[in-house]
Amino acid sequence: MTLKPKSRLRRLLGLSSSRDRRILSDEVPEAEVSSTSSGIASHASVDHSEFEEDPYDDVRDRLEDLSARDRSRYAAHSEPQEHAELDLPPFAAYTTYLGYAVLIFCGHVRDLFARLLGHGRYLRRKTPFPSDNLQLFAPLLKSWENFYTRRLYHRIQDCFNRPIASNPGASIQVLERVSDDGNKTMQLLGSLKDLSSDRQKNDYASKSHFVELSDGRVARSCLNLGSYNYLGFGDDWSITCEEDVCGVLGDLPVSNSSPRSEYGTTVLHREVEEIVARFLGKEDALVLNMGFNTNCTTIPALVCRGDLLISDELNHTSIVNGARASGAAIRTFRHNDVKHLEDILKEAIIMGRPRTRRPWNKILVIVEGIYSMEGEYCDLSNIVQVCKKYGAYIYLDEAHSIGAMGPTGRGCTEYCGVETADIDIMMGTFTKSFGGMGGYIAASKDVISYLRRTCSGSSHHNSLSPVVCQQVITSFKVVMGEDGTNIGRQKIQSLRDNSNYFRMRLEEMGLHVLGHYDSPIMPVMLYNPTKIAAFSRECFKRGLAVVVVGFPAVPILTSRARFCISAGHTREQLDRALVEIEEVADLLKLRYAISTFG
Repeated sequence: MTLKPKSRLRRLLGLSSSRDRRILSDEVPEAEVSSTSSGIASHASVDHSEFEEDPYDDVRDRLEDLSARDRSRYAAHSEPQEHAELDLPPFAAYTTYLGYAVLIFCGHVRDLFARLLGHGRYLRRKTPFPSDNLQLFAPLLKSWENFYTRRLYHRIQDCFNRPIASNPGASIQVLERVSDDGNKTMQLLGSLKDLSSDRQKNDYASKSHFVELSDGRVARSCLNLGSYNYLGFGDDWSITCEEDVCGVLGDLPVSNSSPRSEYGTTVLHREVEEIVARFLGKEDALVLNMGFNTNCTTIPALVCRGDLLISDELNHTSIVNGARASGAAIRTFRHNDVKHLEDILKEAIIMGRPRTRRPWNKILVIVEGIYSMEGEYCDLSNIVQVCKKYGAYIYLDEAHSIGAMGPTGRGCTEYCGVETADIDIMMGTFTKSFGGMGGYIAASKDVISYLRRTCSGSSHHNSLSPVVCQQVITSFKVVMGEDGTNIGRQKIQSLRDNSNYFRMRLEEMGLHVLGHYDSPIMPVMLYNPTKIAAFSRECFKRGLAVVVVGFPAVPILTSRARFCISAGHTREQLDRALVEIEEVADLLKLRYAISTFG
């Protein structure tokens, strides 16, 4: 039996009694959930003749063939779908376990000698602070967490959290850091005068990527292959956004210092919500001041005890935290495995809740548009079909796909040919494609009205900065073409071309590359823990700023480097980076796709 839109909405919000229904605003009219097209009809490639020149003219046909192949396999399902997960080479698995075993063994030996000799970087010393008395206060970290941080993470801490001194565009200036205690702490180098010897000064000054900032600080000019700048607003901000954004400062403060329900709502907040809802074809939207907290605070408002939440096993930590905070029962299904999802839904409906066997109040399925550590897009069309078949609600996290997928940048729904009306809750962020901060929830008017009152991110947290609101509004207008130019279309096409070209060349090198074509995220498998730091440092020497990821962010056997491509990159920049990456791949033996030993 098909539920009426209003009764389906009340089930989603958990409103069963007349008293509960009064939570909904009396001002909100009864609204039918309309089916609004999201531009899904156009999957054809953009006519490149309308742009001045095509930098990928010599490989255009091949790029389009590879894109069409993955789209037909994983989005349209017109071709048989191949198993997306790469097989782990046995040699890589053995050496990875051996590498961690050696690190752990050496760490314990060093801890032992530190206790015996009474000397060591991490030896706990008596202090006058009462919090250091473990007879009165519990330790902040468990013994294993403490050990992992001390003996494994700190060894390669220089590869993470590198500060920059420029706009986060295609090219960045990374500040140099030094450590005099074996990476336990890191300090900015400052100027060359801070170095102790002339030889060290000459070493820095002779590097091809060395730059000296206006205040004398030492930095390294690097090609940015790691941060989220999908549509390149970090590169042309002064052309596309600066005038509108800086103009807001004359009328509104940088921060309202208040929640939306008190003094935190301005005309710009309402305009952002209107343009987001219009862009996605939804009735209304709610904007929050932090992307991570959008999931963390919205999910507990939607589900609670007596509800069932079914989550993809590779969903982001913000979804995991929100699910745990909700009090709902949680089940996970294998990544992008629609058959496993259907089996869980069948069992949940037949068996009901544990012990009592009563039916679940509601079932919410949560997936992502693009999975940030895999570079794969969601099998959205099949997941939506299964959810509709069993009456489950669907929550789509488009943090990485909004603006970055689809002919007009409307995300995974547009790319996979799914109507936005079939998605109950659409979530996304403004940090990846739009050069801002914060996140949004797009849904029906009644759902958004309910969330404004019950979601702690809206009712208790500070509202989004008015300056950031204007940044989001301006960038959305550029993407939608409402600025009177075709810059938005060029950005979307450039991102797609740059991503597909970079992925194609990495695969030609024989590297293990995860993900699908048309995704701007390209994870390259490193496997061995020693190669995490080696890859990052070797790339940094060559003027490439890359992101490396290891345990516990990913499983212990699947350490990787993650490239994030931008519309701001040029082909010449990508070609230079590929030459350097190929050199590093030979040095570190990373060609696992063509050789067991790399």
